[in-house]
Amino acid sequence: MGKKFKMKILITGRNGYLGSSFINQYKNKYSFVKFSLLNQKIEDINFDNIDIVLHCAALVHQKVEHPYEKYHEINVDYPVKLARLAKQNGVKLFIFISTIAVYGEEKEKLDENTICNPITPYGKSKLEAEKELLKLSDDSFIVSIIRPPMIYGNNAPGNIDSLVKLVKKLPIIPLGKIENKRSFISIQNLCFIINEIITHQKAGVFLASDDEAISTSRLIELIAKNLDKKIYLVKIPFFESLLKILKPSFHKRLYGSLEIDNSITKEKLNLKNPYSVEEGIRLMLNGEFLIKKKDPKLCSVSNKDLLGNSRCIIVKKGKNVK
Repeated sequence: MGKKFKMKILITGRNGYLGSSFINQYKNKYSFVKFSLLNQKIEDINFDNIDIVLHCAALVHQKVEHPYEKYHEINVDYPVKLARLAKQNGVKLFIFISTIAVYGEEKEKLDENTICNPITPYGKSKLEAEKELLKLSDDSFIVSIIRPPMIYGNNAPGNIDSLVKLVKKLPIIPLGKIENKRSFISIQNLCFIINEIITHQKAGVFLASDDEAISTSRLIELIAKNLDKKIYLVKIPFFESLLKILKPSFHKRLYGSLEIDNSITKEKLNLKNPYSVEEGIRLMLNGEFLIKKKDPKLCSVSNKDLLGNSRCIIVKKGKNVK
């Protein structure tokens, strides 16, 4: 039998969290060509035999905000130019990683039909790029846009990592009985959605999320459980009010709701997330399940995932991740 053909993917943002994670998770399935917007010119790309472009690179929120022109250059001009060249050179699929920031900051529930009203430079630039990219989409050039919420996973940047550090340091945490609902997505589920879009070759806008939205208090409980750390979650009446005054944006992330319903995306892709929120938190803290065939060098246990593939459980730091 001949060697099995691998689709070739040009990926930007290769050193970013999503780009490097997707390469690691699917390195045995796809062949990757890595491209750096910082160190290479788009005009110099060799598109020979490139089947797919996965554009993960972006200028995200900064503590010290750049002028909008900078966001436009990196988040609009670069991907649109890349997509046009890809189309001219016969690439069949262009996947653009966008963000739920395109919807704005005030909404508590989102679905695929929610009207976009971005207020941050990041969200505005991503929405502008989406519109320009969708103009290029046709039968010979598929444009797929993915809007994820906050991504969590091992070594992922963001607020969940801050909560992990908090749980490790404090036995008593004043964030008890918070009854909000927030949607996140594990890095494994997001990589899986990208793979499904490649498999089904579907055009359009897709909303990514774990199946369950959870409260901040529940999230902290899951983190503590998987760290095997005993904590006490308490509600201190003045703490929330004080936080709202001193750190309003942080207060909103801890106490506010942002619930995602991506039923339309699931129907379009016939999608079933491989991992629950609880499994995602476990993976983040204790190791990684890999959707791959069992490798005796890596695995202590193997069972079937929702796809019928072998799920490999890595032994990490002397612990079996069950």
